[in-house]
Amino acid sequence: MASLSATRLLPSVTTSASATRFSYRSALSLSSLRSSLLLSRLFLPQKSALGRFSSRRIGYSTVPSPKCSASDPDQLKSAREDIKELLKTKYCHPILVRLGWHDAGTYNKNIEEWPQRGGANGSLRFEVELKHGANAGLVNALKLLQPIKEKYSNVTYADLFQLASATAIEETGGPKIPMKYGRVDVSGPEQCPEEGRLPDAGPPSPAAHLRDVFYRMGLNDKEIVALSGAHTLGRSRPDRSGWGKPETKYTKDGPGAPGGQSWTVQWLKFDNSYFKDIKERRDEDLLVLPTDAVLFEDPSFKVYAEKYAEDQDAFFKDYAEAHAKLSNLGAKFDPPEGFSLDDSPPKGQPEKFVAAKYSTGRD
Repeated sequence: MASLSATRLLPSVTTSASATRFSYRSALSLSSLRSSLLLSRLFLPQKSALGRFSSRRIGYSTVPSPKCSASDPDQLKSAREDIKELLKTKYCHPILVRLGWHDAGTYNKNIEEWPQRGGANGSLRFEVELKHGANAGLVNALKLLQPIKEKYSNVTYADLFQLASATAIEETGGPKIPMKYGRVDVSGPEQCPEEGRLPDAGPPSPAAHLRDVFYRMGLNDKEIVALSGAHTLGRSRPDRSGWGKPETKYTKDGPGAPGGQSWTVQWLKFDNSYFKDIKERRDEDLLVLPTDAVLFEDPSFKVYAEKYAEDQDAFFKDYAEAHAKLSNLGAKFDPPEGFSLDDSPPKGQPEKFVAAKYSTGRD
């Protein structure tokens, strides 16, 4: 998706003794990008500066896996609370969703071996994968989460990325995601997937492209449309992705770094506005990409898009299921069945979101 970060780069930090130094040494300018947008800012590439993760030697460095293969449930619960506090101050919900999606979205159902099949395995923490065009700017999300990772050493990166993504959805008023944890991390950059597995924002045949990419992941038309609804969050910045306006009346005052063009008026509130706004197309300050418009043009996609525009409860239900499925793609769990952080399955709808007052839409 597009430029969804509402935060600025944080100062460099250093990992725990078992990890290498994690520092932002220099900005590597990326050529103009108009490619990959996983449905929205989430899978949309950015042209922002990319930091180097340096070790004691010059060149790319790696962030090793924790000593234990699976995450500690108590540490994960504590990490979730820290993520909630981070969201309250940095308004980084969209970029954290995008981080989780991009780590999982490389999955190829036609490859059986792990980690060659890609998916939610923490590989996105390595610079070789961060440098993929579709991942431009995600170094910002990694830097936001790194202090939490250092604090909770028995949490894997793979789990942390998916935990942050699901928490961000829930904290913006979205549905409770039925998540499970225990994902194992890949151990080195040589285990990262090749570039080119994530979607593009403006392909010649948007519907065919979306199906090619998401069918490869094992997702269907309903799940493609439901996941597209996450475009309700975030903004696209033309200086990073090549898409959208420099600013609109909805984004010029932030929060976070001002600017960019959003898909919805309240772009930090998770609801079904994305589908309503695409269908009506009455506001030139709201973004509609080719991969957005096709949801109401393709006969199969349109059935679900129309449904979600009319029925938010139906959208929330299908989105929660699709998000959880995406978060599990390609993952290797320890224990094999994974584990939940909640004592009982979620019931009912989340509390009404009231923190979107910043977005008034006034000039």
